[in-house]
Amino acid sequence: MTARFLIVGPQGSGKGTQGIRIAEAFGIPAISTGDMFRAAIAGGTDLGTQVSAIIEAGDLVPDELTSAVVRERLSQPDAAEGFLLDGYPRNVGQVRDLDAFLEGRDEELDAVIELSVPRDESIARLTLRAQEQGRTDDTEEVIANRLAIYERETAPILGVYGTRDLVVEVDGTGSLDEVTDRIVSALRERGLGRAAA
Repeated sequence: MTARFLIVGPQGSGKGTQGIRIAEAFGIPAISTGDMFRAAIAGGTDLGTQVSAIIEAGDLVPDELTSAVVRERLSQPDAAEGFLLDGYPRNVGQVRDLDAFLEGRDEELDAVIELSVPRDESIARLTLRAQEQGRTDDTEEVIANRLAIYERETAPILGVYGTRDLVVEVDGTGSLDEVTDRIVSALRERGLGRAAA
């Protein structure tokens, strides 16, 4: 049985951490566009040079570039039986790109995990993370800009996937273990995969 998931939620919802946990539980790779871009920047690659200024401004990398990076990653052998995408697709145009890619491989998504977290909690979590990790890309202005972009561009993809009955809404507040347990339980209730113990 395959496990092809998206995890969606505003910045600060914990989707990066939960994505890794869920991917490990289901034995699939967690694929984060943010991590791929940060690694490219740290490695000084051509991609890193292209996206560095965009990310530092709090803007989003263009769809064509992002979709190309994701297609390449999903074509690797470890993603053949499943994957968890974090940070992609982030708008309706990227949904179309992902649909076309999966249809070309005779594949489809199994679930879209929506982590619901109040806006003020997202901001508080991001501000704390910026202080703890010394992340210069997480200023208050950039955080507000990213949340506004999420609400304007990314939240509508949930409507698209909702019409396909793929969205699994999970309360993203509480401890890490509580949220992970909620996600795994919700996926199992839909008959998806047997998470590893």
